[in-house]
Amino acid sequence: MCYNRNMKERKGFTLIEVMIVGVFVTLLVIIFFIQKANVEAMDRDDDRKRAINAMYYALEEYYYPKYGYYPAEINEEVLPVIDPELFTDPFGTNVGIDGSYYSYDVANCNDQNQCREYTLRTILEKEDAYIKKGRH
Repeated sequence: MCYNRNMKERKGFTLIEVMIVGVFVTLLVIIFFIQKANVEAMDRDDDRKRAINAMYYALEEYYYPKYGYYPAEINEEVLPVIDPELFTDPFGTNVGIDGSYYSYDVANCNDQNQCREYTLRTILEKEDAYIKKGRH
């Protein structure tokens, strides 16, 4: 066996190897947190759609058949058939309050606040607004 005295034994990693691994790990962490934020936003969007659908079906299947018109505003007293938490958006603001991701807009109302039309809307983070309108 030949042995060269000028040859050094190599132990451990070079600085370049450590830097490459560090950059790779950093990129993986960044990608992970970006994807995590996207998934959380999509979950909030799904929650918003679910809430708007619950309000819509409560108005169409419970309220309108019972009264023959739509209410001027909605809340847990007007629509007791759905979970009261659904009136609060994922950030804690109730429908109808400024800054809420949910809105309930009525039209064609008489003096007794009996309305013939409404639009339920929610602002979504990853898609366009989600909108439901009255059927009657």
